[in-house]
Amino acid sequence: MRDLTIEPATLPPACEALRAEVRAFLAEAMVDVTPAMRTRNWSGASAQFSRQMAARGWIGMTWPRRYGGHERSALERYVVLEEMLAAGAPVGAHWVAERQSAPLLMRFAPDTLAPRIVPRIARGEAFFCIGMSEPDAGSDLASIRTKAVNTPRGWVINGRKVWTSGAHRAHYMIALVRTGERGPDRHAGLSQLLIDLHATRGITVRPIVNALGEHDFNEVTFDDACVPHEHLIGREGDGWRQVGAELAFERSGPERYLSSTQLLLEMLDAADASNPRDAVAIGRVVAHYGTLRQMSLGVAGLLARGEQPMLAAALVKDQGALLEQAIPDIAHELFGGRAPPGSTLAQAMRDTALAAPSFSLRGGTREILRGIVARGLGLR
Repeated sequence: MRDLTIEPATLPPACEALRAEVRAFLAEAMVDVTPAMRTRNWSGASAQFSRQMAARGWIGMTWPRRYGGHERSALERYVVLEEMLAAGAPVGAHWVAERQSAPLLMRFAPDTLAPRIVPRIARGEAFFCIGMSEPDAGSDLASIRTKAVNTPRGWVINGRKVWTSGAHRAHYMIALVRTGERGPDRHAGLSQLLIDLHATRGITVRPIVNALGEHDFNEVTFDDACVPHEHLIGREGDGWRQVGAELAFERSGPERYLSSTQLLLEMLDAADASNPRDAVAIGRVVAHYGTLRQMSLGVAGLLARGEQPMLAAALVKDQGALLEQAIPDIAHELFGGRAPPGSTLAQAMRDTALAAPSFSLRGGTREILRGIVARGLGLR
């Protein structure tokens, strides 16, 4: 049985000085960003905003300088993410690339792909999407069908990926593909490939419009799409192990409990301080925020020490999604009859309620995450 201890983390004084710097930047950069746009949280995207962050050294903060990074601490990076998310900043353009794609490339392709591509990510010039989910596979990544065949001219890919966030604006995809047979081990025969979405023929990106009427998800089809041999990330057949390392970055950050923050801020503005019902309900939400923040910070500390806290990260993601999805219901119970039509509160309640079902899908469904935790604790 694995240890599930998540040690509390304490932010040093340098982090609080950085927090003040970030808040000053946001006060100026976000002046024209409407409450509705802020409600999108980290799914909102602006290439210009990403470049502004990059110019201040806030993309690739922890990376080595040889990759365009700034060699700052994981906790400093955490503070920047926390402030961006709390403000509803449009960080979605670079989000995937900074959070997981670049760390994956630096770890598994340190001398080939990383030197060429990661510095562009640090400059806010290269955006990524994740090619994992597929039709008919659900959350069972081991059952993916997209195949890549090694030919003299490169890896030839055929198949489909679905629910691919940001594929229509991304420059690259890191795709999990089948390069060998499954055999007795369901996780065998999987590899990861770097795909240049702009330069590779045979790729079709089709929009999937969400419940808000917005285009963020996509279906990506590969018809004999060919990528160079050197775009294999790591070793052939190691895809499952690499994905596990990648998902630890994806599942434990502050984005896993801050997605409904703009609605919470609207609730605080609308709350009646003399009403015990408002105070108790919102107080409980804030208490949950505090607990999840300590858990998330603790995982950040484990990652900073080079550990792979997949079990702890899965727990943070599961519990964070529960809170995020509960906030719209709490808002409806408290303010359903009090929010004026067309008000920022009413709009935030609507938008967050429509987006909330996706909170327990991205990064792994609740059933998959709890299965990971159960296995780690020896319960199954």
